[in-house]
Amino acid sequence: MANLIRLRDIQTTHADLLGSDYFDPTNKNAYGIGGDKVGKIEGALVDDTTGRIRYFIVDVGGWFSSKEVLVPAGLARIAGDEVYFDSLSKEVVEGMDAYDPDYNYSIEQQTVRDREAFVKAPAPVELTDDDYAYKSDNVLELLEERLTVNKDKIVAGLLKVGKHVVSEDRTVSVDLTEEQAHVQRTAVNRPTTRTIGDDVSHTVEVELEAERARVGKETFVTEEVNVGKVAETHTETITETVRHEELDVQTDNVERVK
Repeated sequence: MANLIRLRDIQTTHADLLGSDYFDPTNKNAYGIGGDKVGKIEGALVDDTTGRIRYFIVDVGGWFSSKEVLVPAGLARIAGDEVYFDSLSKEVVEGMDAYDPDYNYSIEQQTVRDREAFVKAPAPVELTDDDYAYKSDNVLELLEERLTVNKDKIVAGLLKVGKHVVSEDRTVSVDLTEEQAHVQRTAVNRPTTRTIGDDVSHTVEVELEAERARVGKETFVTEEVNVGKVAETHTETITETVRHEELDVQTDNVERVK
């Protein structure tokens, strides 16, 4: 009767049985039917005679507050860091026994328990022998780096608008009127009663008026300046080195008994 051993235990005690290319699903996210998140993978149980993974230890805390169950490894579909169990429903998990890390599980006994749980579910699933062997992923992902360009706003310039006083001479022409004295003498010949010398001190005064320029200054608004900004788009070419992975194919003749 083949027994089941925790993967982490056999890693330290019988690493040679596992080889160097085994799969460790621990801490990967787990999803059930319909892509519903179940929880995460807590580890795996392997066949103690072949080292093959037979069960995933799944923490189903997404469906139940606290429960770990054993799910046949062949039901798993691996996609990166995600593990999908497309036929695992909440009703199936509810009928499963909780995983006991102190119990010595055998493949034969656990197979019977699994098939009972899956068959009794509202949507029965009939397990086959293929559902108990983990199928390694035969897809090798080749990675490449791609440029992603983000834009940050920076202060590229600062515009200050102010004013200062400029003095300059201006010439203005103005017409001024000025009165000039004009004496007009007219010869007459008529008799008078006045005596010569009586009004020697008599004088005639005439005020002569003139216009004088008086300069004043008034302030006028001559221009209005509105300060704003407009956005202009230009294209900038950025050159950066990126890496990608290329496939290397190497054929080795290896004989191994599993």
